[in-house]
Amino acid sequence: MWIQPEEVLLAGALWVSERANPFFILQRRRGHGRGGGLSGLLVGTLDVVLDSSARVAPYRILLQTADSQIYWNIACGSSRKEITEHWDWLESNLLQTISIFDNDEDVTTFVKGKISGIIAEENRLKQGEEQEEDCGKFREAELKMRRLFGMPDEEKLVNYYSCSYWKGRVPRQGWLYLSVNHLCFYSFLLGKEVTLVVQWTEVTQLEKNATLVFPESVRVSTRHTEHFFSMFLNINDTFKLMEQLANIAMRQLLDNEAFAADRSLPKPCKTLKNVSALKRDLDARAKNERYRMMFRLTQDERLDGHTDCTLWTPFAKMHVVGQLFISNNYICFNSREEDLCQLIIPLREVSIVEKADSSSVLPCPVSISTKNKMNFLFANLKDRDFLVQRISDFLQRTPDSSWGDTSPLSLIGHSASSSAPSSSSAGAESVHRGRHYHTGLPTASQGLLQLYHRDAPEDLGPKAMKEKMKEEAWNIHFSEFGRGVCMYRTSRTRELVLNGIPERLRGELWLLFSGAQNEMATHPGYYGDLVEQAMGLCSLATEEIERDLHRSMPEHRAFQNETGIAALRRVLTAYAHRNPGIGYCQAMNIVTSVLLLYCPEEEAFWLLVALCERMLPDYYNTRVVGALVDQGVFEELTRAFLPLLYEHMQELGVISTISLSWFLTLFLSVMPFDSAVLLVDCFFYEGIKVIFQVALAVLHDNMDALLSCSDEGEAMTILGRYLDNVVNKQTVAPPIPHLHALLTSGDDPPPEIDIFDLIKSSYEKFGSLRSDVIEQMRFKQRLKVIQSLEDTAKRSVVRAMMTESAFSIEELEELYCLFKSKHMTSCYWGSSSSAAERHDPSLPYLEQYRIDPAQFTQLFTALAPWICGGHTPTLSARLFRLLDQNQDGLVNFKEFITGLSGMYHGDMTEKLKLLYKLHLPPALCPEEAESALEATHFFTEDVPRESSFLSDLDILGQQEMTSGEEGKDGGGDSEEKKEEKVKDYRYYLRMWAKEKEPKTETIKDLPRMNQV
Repeated sequence: MWIQPEEVLLAGALWVSERANPFFILQRRRGHGRGGGLSGLLVGTLDVVLDSSARVAPYRILLQTADSQIYWNIACGSSRKEITEHWDWLESNLLQTISIFDNDEDVTTFVKGKISGIIAEENRLKQGEEQEEDCGKFREAELKMRRLFGMPDEEKLVNYYSCSYWKGRVPRQGWLYLSVNHLCFYSFLLGKEVTLVVQWTEVTQLEKNATLVFPESVRVSTRHTEHFFSMFLNINDTFKLMEQLANIAMRQLLDNEAFAADRSLPKPCKTLKNVSALKRDLDARAKNERYRMMFRLTQDERLDGHTDCTLWTPFAKMHVVGQLFISNNYICFNSREEDLCQLIIPLREVSIVEKADSSSVLPCPVSISTKNKMNFLFANLKDRDFLVQRISDFLQRTPDSSWGDTSPLSLIGHSASSSAPSSSSAGAESVHRGRHYHTGLPTASQGLLQLYHRDAPEDLGPKAMKEKMKEEAWNIHFSEFGRGVCMYRTSRTRELVLNGIPERLRGELWLLFSGAQNEMATHPGYYGDLVEQAMGLCSLATEEIERDLHRSMPEHRAFQNETGIAALRRVLTAYAHRNPGIGYCQAMNIVTSVLLLYCPEEEAFWLLVALCERMLPDYYNTRVVGALVDQGVFEELTRAFLPLLYEHMQELGVISTISLSWFLTLFLSVMPFDSAVLLVDCFFYEGIKVIFQVALAVLHDNMDALLSCSDEGEAMTILGRYLDNVVNKQTVAPPIPHLHALLTSGDDPPPEIDIFDLIKSSYEKFGSLRSDVIEQMRFKQRLKVIQSLEDTAKRSVVRAMMTESAFSIEELEELYCLFKSKHMTSCYWGSSSSAAERHDPSLPYLEQYRIDPAQFTQLFTALAPWICGGHTPTLSARLFRLLDQNQDGLVNFKEFITGLSGMYHGDMTEKLKLLYKLHLPPALCPEEAESALEATHFFTEDVPRESSFLSDLDILGQQEMTSGEEGKDGGGDSEEKKEEKVKDYRYYLRMWAKEKEPKTETIKDLPRMNQV
């Protein structure tokens, strides 16, 4: 590229001249390319180790004059082709002009002015384009990465680090480049060049460890090899970035969604040294994810900033030290000491934000008042004025009655006005008779348990009195700590939850602790409109829902009539319509039926949203990836806490069998309902860690019996009978028969286990589990699970194609990997017909990955045996159109293999057939149709026009048979033989032409995987 002319004093130092004329010199840096001797090796080594090559391009052009010792660098290039173009332009446009100048100073001034003008013109043309905010050194490093590893411009560098790559037992010092889709390493030491490129989608394990051989290193494992990197300046920062990029790649494999940079990220006040915009983006995403997880907020919530402060707690009469978090819709506080105090204040609830009087006891205080008359006092704020201004800015954007369609999965357009909720409800009331869901339904205002307990006589027994005492304890808590979303959440709240939430408050508190209350408050009317859109539509999800409706808690009388069944149908169908990526999965019906027992329909729907999209991520997709990941985490926890039992259970293969149903249904399908619902109470407050704790406690309580087991069936029976006898002795409702217990009960039932004792035991023995540690373990297992599923998919495809093609298993596996790799590049490098947007995971594996014509041409050129020089692109385009049976501009793997198999393994007749079809529609494009018509006339010019195509075939067939019979007798002269050959040639042409007619597909699709 052209650069602003800059002085160069020593033109020969570290550079080799390759071309020269009286005014210009083209030079190559020593150590670049082959040759150069010892000095070239030393320069190349220094460039790599000291990163000087990131700032120095390998080629440059200097301006020189005869009378001056000063040279001017006017152009540089990363490749010989680029610098040669600049050299040719100089010789063609400037050399003749400057040769007539008499004064060398005039030559220098003229050339510098000309180059500056070219640069100014280039900058003017780029003004309309988005300006990069990365620093110059980083942009140069990105260019170097693309040059070294052959990456296109679409591949974005995130960061690069100096480190050592261990090749055998020898470390190679060089540079590690972490891009969005690849891990790359380059080293050049004394003539030894090391280049490594690993796709993130191929990584199966990422681990940070320290051994005697590899001190404080990062191990990157793929299916076939392991790579070790060490000697990082900051290994923790590097490893976190690696984790993020690998996670993005796993999300690509799971959802087929490309990484999209956050364009709304605020620009820094000044350009940060060696920090790219993508690195800032990923750092912001990591902070947002931790923030949302800490306070159970929606996926679109973005952290604006946080600061240290103190919060005055009126219940404890003290100031609590912690951090204040500000985002676009919330003000949150979390104490430094765990479980001491947590606070969530939605901006829609805020009425006043003001600066209070500052004093030595209470420096820089800010008072926040809410609409329900609660007041919160924050102090010790470093930049109080700025904080108050930011909160004011966000408040101005927050409507009085928040109305949003902010969910990324929203599928509807709201017609009601946020400023008049009363009028919209009145309108809904007037037309509710024609709607599937309306406020007049019994389940629209109360849970199913309330409906069935409404007419029951009041119970005055000891259990009922204990239930009333629980309700009174919660009422006292509400009066002291507040009620609703702005409630102070403390260790006292946790104690009350562990003691069991009263039935009357269960729905309200589930909604509060899960964060579903916030989402429901910001989407009024959403559920009702969604039900109207979804009901009546027929899909695979609705068919599965109808099949499972009567299997959802059939032992409970709430689901033995149409009221409960209809409510369950509406909730599940509405969610399947909201999130078609999940649709419906078995086990969702069990969880949703329990939600409907304690909550009205709309609240149950938003709780289901919170479960599927935040609290149990990826649990209920078609491959239950989230549950498989947590199953792997549970195995790892068992090995850490119960090592002896883990070894024995692994031999029996029990852990993977039992844990999936435990996690998918939160123990609701394996434990008596009254006991399991207490675990759901704890889950909504504590998250997934309480499920892990209880699962470990169950194994610990049965350790002796399990160690003596000799087979899987015996271990399953022991655990099943144990869980069947976990009882809730405090329940008020009559016991609900547990179907699983009827199957596992024996002559001698084991003693009953109180659920409260089991929960208490789980906290005492395994309460050290932390949510952040579980998330770290989830990442590790996610890599294994998704790559294992990809391997399973590959084996399924290969088995299906074995009977449809002549390729061997090894060849099919390699072709599948190549085809899938081409499809994945369309996700992150883009293509003419974005195959990523058309990925449908519900299709059989043979048809999930698809490529467009440009990618097909690349594969065809690399793989096909029919290479025709300049005609190869035309042949490839025709074959693509021939294989693209549904004409959607994409070819799937099955179609690709069908075409390739004929070229490689077909006999001569089949190859001729294929070649002939490539000269007929639909292989021909419209421009080629005329020439095809001429060719058809050439072959059929002597055929009577009145005879039809099919009758021609019949006549020719009869003539061929007759000719053959005559030939047996040895009769016929040379003219008859010639006529017979012509007829035989034309006969086969017509037979092949007949095959262009569409035929019924005989390849059977793979069956869908069982979801449980």
